[in-house]
Amino acid sequence: MTARVRSLLLGLGLTALILAVFLVTVWALMAVLEDGALPGGPRVAIVLLEGIIVDGDATVRELREHMDNPAVRAVVLRVNSPGGVVGPTQEIFSAVQRVRKAGKPVVASLAAVAASGGYYVATAADRIYANPGTLTGSIGVVMQMANLEGLLKKVGVEYVVVKAGAYKDVGSFARSMSPEERRILQSLLDDVYGQFVGAVAEGRGLDRGTVLGLADGRIYSGQQARALKMVDELGGLHEAIEGAARLAGLPARPKLLLPRRRFSLVDLLRNQLGLGAAGGLLPALPSLRTPLYLMG
Repeated sequence: MTARVRSLLLGLGLTALILAVFLVTVWALMAVLEDGALPGGPRVAIVLLEGIIVDGDATVRELREHMDNPAVRAVVLRVNSPGGVVGPTQEIFSAVQRVRKAGKPVVASLAAVAASGGYYVATAADRIYANPGTLTGSIGVVMQMANLEGLLKKVGVEYVVVKAGAYKDVGSFARSMSPEERRILQSLLDDVYGQFVGAVAEGRGLDRGTVLGLADGRIYSGQQARALKMVDELGGLHEAIEGAARLAGLPARPKLLLPRRRFSLVDLLRNQLGLGAAGGLLPALPSLRTPLYLMG
């Protein structure tokens, strides 16, 4: 074996060793982060809730991890959302409540927009911080459907439905809605609206009648919301972190556990355009598939 070959093999061996050490180090760091065994003492965790709420699984999972992590003493929920689908919104709301029941304070920090479902989630927190110009409120429920009956007749399309169950195709785009169908859907929306009002009244410690006076779907600035006791303090993320630290008995500038950002083109489309897991913003065929939206 020539000296040149020996040098080449030695170089390859050293490269492989360095790569192996690097991979083991990365694996160890990831394991530490996943297990929550963070060095350096107690921390305040930050959870981001951004875009249209169409799937709450990731946020619920993140909140559960912080609830189980002994290093996390408080959570700041940073909300920048106009709202979204009712079910996922309520799942996140319940997850926030579970964190609080575990003895860890949760502070909501409202960013540019925290309306409707975004505000719904925030009311589960111990305290709510909003910027003076934050758009919030929009307490209400909406269901939107298209009626294309006239267009179908113009182009000569006959849409045929065979069903078992009188209201199986309620909300069909191919015909007008009957008064009874409208009554059924209105009753559904009224029920969910009542749940929304009840959550705000309980979370904010307000009389239900007072909340009903605010819950006509309008939006409020953070400053208006503060005057109406819909939020507790005016301030941004920094003030919310300090507030969470005080509630947890930590220093004013606590160590932070920052959110893990996972880039996904699908998630980007879902959050920014409202597409994906909810089935889109339009009714699917042949019957009503549009979810109830808590939207600003």
